[in-house]
Amino acid sequence: MAMANPSPHSRRSPLIHGYIRLMDATSRASAYLAAAMFVAGVLAICHMVFVRYLLGMSTSWQTEFTIFSVTGAMLMGSAYVLMTGGHVAITLLPDLVGGVARKAMYWISSLFGFAFCAALAYGSWIYVAEAFHGQWTTGTVWNPILWPALLPVSVGATLLTLQYVAEMLRGES
Repeated sequence: MAMANPSPHSRRSPLIHGYIRLMDATSRASAYLAAAMFVAGVLAICHMVFVRYLLGMSTSWQTEFTIFSVTGAMLMGSAYVLMTGGHVAITLLPDLVGGVARKAMYWISSLFGFAFCAALAYGSWIYVAEAFHGQWTTGTVWNPILWPALLPVSVGATLLTLQYVAEMLRGES
């Protein structure tokens, strides 16, 4: 006996369902990595405070490391935030109009978000490649090579772009 009115989720192809599951798992994994990067940044600041104020020594790497790790963590965790709906959203107008207008707003905002994130990912990968091939360093006292610090930005922006695709395939919840 066939179902009279199957849900949109049950009509999804196995390939689409697999992509959504893969992206959800990848977004979760990147959130754990983002948390570790954030903790590393916090520990670097604690180390800086200890060395500078308790031991009276100068510091050279902690501030720069923290900037890179926390910035990378922000983008590495962004796909998970999108997946879980943890972002800030103003839903007054979509909630008021409902129906087709709400779906149109969802798709328009999703397409704009996807386009912005795709452009960010593209540009950041070019920047990483230029930093790698040019052997760029930060030019500071610590002076580390730059491309490893930029890599989480590119990976995070790419994951966010791919998660946007998964969310559009999943449909408005």
